[in-house]
Amino acid sequence: MTYAVPDFSITNARPGEPPLVSIMLVNWNTREMTLECLRTVYAQTREVPFEVIVVDNGSHDGSAEAIAAEFPQVVLMAETENHGFAIATNISVERARGRYVLLLNTDTLVLDGAIDRLLAFAQRRPEARIWGGRTLFEDRTLNPTSCWGRITPWSVTCMATGLAKAAHNSGFFNPEGYGGWDRSTEREVDIVQGSFFLIEKAFWDELGGFDRAFFMYGEEADLCARARRSGARPCMTPEATIVHFGGRSTKVFANKIVYVLGSRIGMINRYFPRGWKWYGRMMTLLWAGWRSLVYRMAAKLSPRYREAALQWTNAWRRRDEWRNGPVPRMITK
Repeated sequence: MTYAVPDFSITNARPGEPPLVSIMLVNWNTREMTLECLRTVYAQTREVPFEVIVVDNGSHDGSAEAIAAEFPQVVLMAETENHGFAIATNISVERARGRYVLLLNTDTLVLDGAIDRLLAFAQRRPEARIWGGRTLFEDRTLNPTSCWGRITPWSVTCMATGLAKAAHNSGFFNPEGYGGWDRSTEREVDIVQGSFFLIEKAFWDELGGFDRAFFMYGEEADLCARARRSGARPCMTPEATIVHFGGRSTKVFANKIVYVLGSRIGMINRYFPRGWKWYGRMMTLLWAGWRSLVYRMAAKLSPRYREAALQWTNAWRRRDEWRNGPVPRMITK
C-alpha cells in the first residue's frame, strides 16, 4: 500500500511552539520502508505537535540522501558507522525537544492516527510512565510482539521444554507471550516493545536511556525492568495501532537468534534471583540446542524445515558468542 504524501511545508505546530513528542527512528539500509514509514507519520499525525529525528546508522543504500531530499524538515543524523539500535537511540534522544519521546521502528506504518491516540492514552494513564500500542502484520492480522511478559525461571522452563510453543494460547505455559490475550483490551504489561514505545523524556533521562551493552534486541526489556523498579507500570492500548513488518534490518536469521539469545542471558544475569541465574542460563542453552536438534530431525522428513534447521544449527554452533550475555557489536557473518 502506498500512502498519499501530504504537503510537508505545513506542520501541525504553531510557529515557535515546541513539539509535544519527538519521534525517533533508527535506519539501517531500509530506505524505501523508512520513507514509507515517514509518509504515514506525517499523514496520520494531526493532533499533536511533533518533530522527527532520524539516525542513519551508516547505511549504504542511499537512505540518508533520500530522507533528506523528501523530508527536509526531519532532523537527520547521518552517522558513518552502525552504532546498533541502543546507542543510536541514545544519541538521538539527546537532540529531542519534546516532552515525550516515541521510538518508532522504520519497518512500520502508522495507522488511523495511532500516534495521536497513543499520546492521548499516555495523558489518560500517566501512572504507567511507559506506553505502547497494538501491532499488526502486513496482512493486518495480529502481530502479538508489541508487548511481552518478563523473563522468569518458569518462563525459561516453558521455552526450553517446548511448553510455551505447544500451549501458546495459555497464559500459564506461555507467560512471556501473554498466551490467550488477543491485545484487544488495555492492559498493564512488563515490556513494551521498542518498535512503538512512548516514554516521557525526563523519565528516560532519569533511567539513563538504553544500556549500550545491547547492540540489538533486549534493550527495551532492560529499560522496562529498570523503569518498573522506579515505580513505572507500563501499559498498552489497542486504540493505537501500527503495522510492524519485523526483522527487515536483520538479513541473516541466525544473526537475529544470536542477538536474541545473548540478550535473554543478559536479562537472566541481571534480574534473576542469585540462586536461579545458573538455571536460566542452562535452560536457555537447552532451548537453543533442542531447537537445533528438532529442526534438523524435521528437515530429514520435509524440506520446509531445512532453512530453519540451518539457521538454528548455525546459531547453536556460535553459542560462545552469546552464552555469556548480550552481543555488543555488529555481526557481519
